[in-house]
Amino acid sequence: MKITSDWHIHSEHSCDDACLPIADLVKESVERGILDLGVTDHIHTFYNLPDIAASRKAYLATNHSVHFHFGVEAGCQSQWEIDEIKAGRCANPIYGIREGGPAWGQLALGLTEEDIAEYSIEYVVAGTHWPMYAPFNREDIIRDYHRQNMFLMEHPLVNIVAHPWWWMGHWADENGCFNAEPWFDDFGVIPTSMHDEFAAASIQLGKVIEINLEAMLLSPVYPENFKQQYAEYLAYLKSRRVKLSIGSDCHNRHYDINFEKAGEMLEAVGINDEELWRLPPVITVE
Repeated sequence: MKITSDWHIHSEHSCDDACLPIADLVKESVERGILDLGVTDHIHTFYNLPDIAASRKAYLATNHSVHFHFGVEAGCQSQWEIDEIKAGRCANPIYGIREGGPAWGQLALGLTEEDIAEYSIEYVVAGTHWPMYAPFNREDIIRDYHRQNMFLMEHPLVNIVAHPWWWMGHWADENGCFNAEPWFDDFGVIPTSMHDEFAAASIQLGKVIEINLEAMLLSPVYPENFKQQYAEYLAYLKSRRVKLSIGSDCHNRHYDINFEKAGEMLEAVGINDEELWRLPPVITVE
């Protein structure tokens, strides 16, 4: 299977370590055969809005085609941390406030309808990135991640739920790899009822679920058995008639994603490029 779209790409204007100039992305995506794509830099809270403004400016400065779109990747946050940042009680909150908040508290998105209008954001990818102050044990982390995934699925501003069940940080071994908790020894520890609820909400609300390449299927720190199980999970979502999209999650200096390997993995579980979600061409170019 040849992958021809990519809806999750970070540029040098993202708040993290991403470093790809948007002008280079445009050129290199053509070389890679990617026909439809969008840049999606991070926004965790309103603190990151200057990054989105810079990303938008760089996007408009490119000789972009009607097949190149402007989006963002939002992260699930807590209302507590958004309130703390607004009150000025957190210095330099690039990633929000990742500790100290109330477990199982109210979830939130650090993005508003006004932000979407101001920066002409065409679509919102949103993902669960870290525990929302939940205890570090397998059962509570699974419960917390499902809660966050469902919140994003049901949020009216979100179009695509990114990399469901991505994990990083806690429980890594000395080499930075994950071999057991929270679900890397056996993806089956996550109850099927959670997958069913997630899929049903996707269908009911017309939302898209992302097939993430760099952070999931191609991740060098995840076990091969897990990645196979995850590909089968994506096939299960497809069998439930969920709409899937491709997201490379590129953070590299060059757009050097192994689309060929990812395509082989997806084809092996019955996922085809022509079935994947994509935005229609932009009607007008600024």
